[in-house]
Formats: sequence, structure tokens, C-alpha cells
Amino acid sequence: MWSRSVTARVRSQNKGENVMFYSSIKKLVQYGLETGLISEEDRIYTTNRLLEVLGEESYEEPEESFEHVDLEETLAELLDFAAEKGLLESNSVVYRDLFDTKLMGCLVPRPSEVQAKFAALYQEDPKKATDYFYKLSQDTDYIRRYRIKKDMRWKVDSEYGEIDISINLSKPEKDPKAIAAAKLAKQSGYPKCLLCKENVGYAGRVNHPARQNHRTIPLTINGSPWGFQYSPYVYYNEHCILFNNEHIPMKIERATFVKLFDFIKLFPHYFIGSNADLPIVGGSILSHDHYQGGNYTFAMAKAPIEKHVEIKGYEDVEAGIVKWPLSVIRIRHKDADRLTDLAEHILNCWRGYTDEDAFIFAETDGEPHNTITPIARKVGDFFELDLALRNNITTEECPLGFYHPHAQYHHIKKENIGLIEVMGLAVLPARLKDEMQLLAEYLLNGSDIRSNEVLEKHADWVEDFLPKHPELNGENVMEILKEEIGKVFVGVLEDAGVYKCTPQGREAFLKFIHTL
Repeated sequence: MWSRSVTARVRSQNKGENVMFYSSIKKLVQYGLETGLISEEDRIYTTNRLLEVLGEESYEEPEESFEHVDLEETLAELLDFAAEKGLLESNSVVYRDLFDTKLMGCLVPRPSEVQAKFAALYQEDPKKATDYFYKLSQDTDYIRRYRIKKDMRWKVDSEYGEIDISINLSKPEKDPKAIAAAKLAKQSGYPKCLLCKENVGYAGRVNHPARQNHRTIPLTINGSPWGFQYSPYVYYNEHCILFNNEHIPMKIERATFVKLFDFIKLFPHYFIGSNADLPIVGGSILSHDHYQGGNYTFAMAKAPIEKHVEIKGYEDVEAGIVKWPLSVIRIRHKDADRLTDLAEHILNCWRGYTDEDAFIFAETDGEPHNTITPIARKVGDFFELDLALRNNITTEECPLGFYHPHAQYHHIKKENIGLIEVMGLAVLPARLKDEMQLLAEYLLNGSDIRSNEVLEKHADWVEDFLPKHPELNGENVMEILKEEIGKVFVGVLEDAGVYKCTPQGREAFLKFIHTL
């Protein structure tokens, strides 16, 4: 039998744990009140919802009051409690994310409430509506602010303007157990993909994120139902996604330009663009028709027209070649319909265009290669459309794509050049953060980079730029690395340009434009 003192200590310990648990519950409810996710009338209801999710039947309101609640810290406390209680299959980031999203779902307004408030604010001002929805998407933890702020971001000057560089650290690395479980998990066709409307409120599973805290706004685009949401990874300010309510493949066509301008007319303070519709030069999700936009001015948007051109039949439309590493035609007019007509004409001509001297092939062995990455915006009274000409042909020397980052840059960027990169924002792999730190140590110590299996892929690059930086020291080594990484990304963009920024390249570009 336990002694009375031991029993008392156990009761005291349990009471202490309960007090901490109750405090965490109260803090999360207070967070909901502070952010406006819930109102005072919802306090008891929300508390009981959280207790239900955590499998608890009793609760004692702590006397202590809380303010300026730290969401990450509070969720961590409740997740630790859930793990100790055996509510998580594994105490790893995948299962913790599934569970904390379930907790946050207790605080999020119903879709109809969110949509009604958005609609009311939109009547006042479209920007008020998007400000509300963007804040909501962060407050609900759908956009995890505390992870996004871990991303590394900097700017690099170039001959094309100020280029944005980012190292994406906000996507958590899956642990081996979760990866194994995902492989063994039964494949579900619901939702069909991460962009489908059925994600709203979905509980998630080991191979699909939970979305109880996810909300979307219905829009009518080109006469059909679409949804508007924010990206959970926020590569730039107010990074939003416009998605078709139907799970249909992406396709660049006349209707694409109509949809882009329909969105711009609704939200003139945003830009919107589309990934190309072919592999290699397209985005990561080609199976679901969608576009990406936001409230950010990229370097490409700031880049000037370096040579104006006149296109027969469209003499009233301002047009020209943009000073940009990719091959971009910019067209401007106050009438969006005129731009839609011209964009369709340029697209159709480009689809079928071949110039063997410039290594442009419309198709090989029946496989089409030419497409366009379009970006729309409104500047003052003018609608503006940038059309980046793309080609996904491969060769024996460039099996990943001839107009794709070449092998010399793969140590930094090997992935596809999609819409975001086209506009001038590098989204680089998380591995580079640690590699930069290690590389800095090797450079300062004069160590042999080729002797390290992690760093040896950077050796040729370092040998090329190091002689240019005799000033390198402990204070500036990271800035030098950032600058040189920026130069690599500019080279990547130049590789993706079907016409190079040379006299011969511009001559070939104008040759195509003259066919219009």
C-alpha cells in the first residue's frame, strides 16, 4: 500500500498538471477572443469543443487571466498533453500538425460566416475584404506565421533589377515513420488534390494535410464558379490562389486571359498569373486548373519595355519586349478585351512557331513544346499583360529541359522554373541554409570543399567566385554567399529564356514578333 504522503504527492502532481492543462485551454480560447475568431458569447462553447477534441470531461476555469497569447507556445502545450495521453499516433510533426489543426478548427467561423463578412467588406472596398481574409487565414493558423518567419529572404541587385531570393524553411520535414506510414496508407481519391474545394474542413490524414481551419471565398470567373484562398506557405505578400471548382487540368487558352482579367477587375490591387500548361516549364500541380496572385510587385513588373513594337491589327495596343532574362512580351491597354484578343493571337502564333536557327521547335515527334506563362495586373487606368514565351524541349545534354536550369546551377536550383520564379523570386530548397553555414566555415578556415560530400557539389562555383572577393572575412562571408547565390539564380532565369539577351537573341525574338 502507498503511504498517505505518496498518495498526496501524486494527487498534488495530477492537480498541477490539470492546472497547466486548464491554463492552456483558457489561453487558446483567449487567443480566439483577441484575434476576433470568436466572441465572448462563444467562450463556453469553444472551451467545450476543445475539451471534446482532447478527450477531457471536466474543466476548472483558472483564476489567472491571459493576454497577448503566444499561439505556437500554447498549441505546443496542448500537443504535449495530447501526446502524453496517447491521442497522437506518433509525437512527430506530421501527427502534431494534424492534431493542432483539429484544435484550431474549434475556433474558426463557419464558411458561410466568413463568406458573408467578406462580401459585406467587399461592398465597402475590395482591399478591406482581402485584408480581413488574409488576417483570418493567419489567425486560424492555416498560414503558420511562426514557420513562415523562419524562411530566409533577401534581395540581390542585377542588370534586370532587384531580384528576390528565398530559402523555403516553412514546410516541415517529414520524419521517417510518417514517410513510411504515408507509403502504406490507403490511397484516397477525396479530396482529389490539395486545391479541390473539398479541402475546406477536411480532417486530413498522414499523406494529406488537415484543413479544419481552411476557408475559401466563392467567386464567379468567366461565368463559372471558382474559389479564392491564400497559400499556406506565403512565398510573397498575400500570396493567393484562384482555383476552379471542378478538378480539371490546366490549359493556356483564350479563356485563361479572360479569367485573369476577370480576377483583376474584382481585385485591382492584386496581380494574377498562371503557370504554363506543359511539364518542365509548368508548375507542380498541372492536374487542377488554378492561378496564383497577390499583393506584391516583382522585379519583372518593374522591368521596363526595352524595345517597343507594333503588331498589325493591334496598333492601338502598346507592346514591346521587356528587359528581362526570360523572353517576355508586354502588352498594355485600357480595354482588357483588346489585350485578350491580342494575347490569344500571340499564343496561337507561338504554339505553332518553329525557328531551327534559334533552336525553337513547336513540336518534335508529335509532342508540343511551345506555351506561355501569362501574368496580368492593373497599373493606373491600364490593364497590363506579360506573356513569357516558354519551350520545354529536351536534349541529350539537357535531359531536364534545354530552357531549364543547366547542370552548372543544379547545386543551387534544379527544380522547374514556374510562375513565381519567372517573375523574379527564387524559391530555393531548405538544404541551402545549412550548406551556406557549413560553406562559410570552410571558406573562413581555408578548408578543402571537395573533401566534404555535402559541399563538393559547390566546389566549381566557389572556385569561380572566390578570387573576386579578396575582402571575404567573418563579418561579410554570408552576405557574399547570398550575393553569389543571387547571381546563380539570374543565370537560371537566363537559361529559361528562349531568346537570350544578346544582339542575336533579340534579332531572333523580333523575327517571331514580325510573324504576328
